[in-house]
Amino acid sequence: MQIKHEIKNILCVRNDRFGEFLLNIPALRALKETFPAAKITMVVDPYVAELAQAVPFISEIIEWPNVKHDILEKFKFIKLLKSRSIDMAVMLNSSKELNIITHFAGIPIRVGYDRKFSFLLTHKIKDLKHLGEKHEVDYNLELAGLVGAATKDKAITLNIDNDIASNLFAGYSIKADDFLVALHPWTSDHLKQWPQARFSELINKLSAVDNLKIIIVGSTKFKYPQNNKILNLTSKTNLQQLAGVLKKCKVLISCDSGPMHLAAVLQTPVVAIFRSMPPSINARRWGPVGNIYKIIEADMIDKIEIAEVFNGIKHFLVK
Repeated sequence: MQIKHEIKNILCVRNDRFGEFLLNIPALRALKETFPAAKITMVVDPYVAELAQAVPFISEIIEWPNVKHDILEKFKFIKLLKSRSIDMAVMLNSSKELNIITHFAGIPIRVGYDRKFSFLLTHKIKDLKHLGEKHEVDYNLELAGLVGAATKDKAITLNIDNDIASNLFAGYSIKADDFLVALHPWTSDHLKQWPQARFSELINKLSAVDNLKIIIVGSTKFKYPQNNKILNLTSKTNLQQLAGVLKKCKVLISCDSGPMHLAAVLQTPVVAIFRSMPPSINARRWGPVGNIYKIIEADMIDKIEIAEVFNGIKHFLVK
């Protein structure tokens, strides 16, 4: 459906995890290309705000935590949105609360999925993501298409300082010819979690490879001893620093996670460990973007053996 009148201010909402946020960037580009005169204001969780700052076509960021808010907080947010004279709101993640808020803020065009008080939306589409028939990027572009937004460019663009991670390596002996392997041993869904004991065994196996050094990343501390082959940076990086670390690595090993998506966006090769069932969590929907990755997938993730993952890494060790 084409929007006939001029759009000057667009509000986009994706206030959950940062991996999901990244996969909405092509949809944001579609909105910007279709409505080039419009200012895009992005509503994100505070944790994601610093990463949203690296997206070139976001003009303003509003932090709105993905938690329950009291009535006073909601009224303040409604007042804030009213002050922005917003023409269109695109709810990229379904939220009853934000469907209500954007309605009472008087935003004339409200776009989202047909769920969670969707009667308050002006443009909606049935949410079929659970079928896992498309990549998440394509589902997001489909939603933006409700208002005629489209792009031929599905690339995910971030402006990251190449030197932002340098101080994290200070005091650690990294040579120019070292092959840096990043490892992220968590995911947000227990169904997608490869056993951490296998990650530990994989680290032991990788430690025996000459000129290879392992950098463990993530927001949660991973109890693994640091030595001259292993740099444990868990809980020591913000998202932009994490991006800087991943840019310096030759490959990342991870389950489906935010760091997996971030590495793929930065064109760092990824060995991605996936569970294929149910379809809502499979690699067809959530796999890394781009074309430099190796997916290792099974219907039950604990069926995946260490040797399979190690052999996947070998594909990039010879590059």
